[in-house]
Amino acid sequence: MTTRSMNNIHKPKQFNCVTKHPLPSTIEATCVGQALCEPHWRQAMSEELTALMHHGTWELVSPPKNGNPVGCKWMFRMKRKSDRSVDRSKARLVAKGFNQREGIDYKEHLVRL
Repeated sequence: MTTRSMNNIHKPKQFNCVTKHPLPSTIEATCVGQALCEPHWRQAMSEELTALMHHGTWELVSPPKNGNPVGCKWMFRMKRKSDRSVDRSKARLVAKGFNQREGIDYKEHLVRL
């Protein structure tokens, strides 16, 4: 007996997208390249950098010898009101410290009480 699948004859799959939740009207940026194309994301990134500089959150120093500098990544979120309408665009610059090694890249100072 010869079947259709043995002869590479397949019925095309139908994909139906059914959800009880509506799709968002605005999509969050997933990378800096996407964010730089939209003025509201550029504004959010500018506000984040201004806040970091204003509060003195970090200072630029030369890396230690044989140490890894801390990289960073932009995170983008749409803040919404209780009625699910868009309130504002929020951009965060976060440090990627997971690739550092204790004692080489940083020294942990423990406070004993």
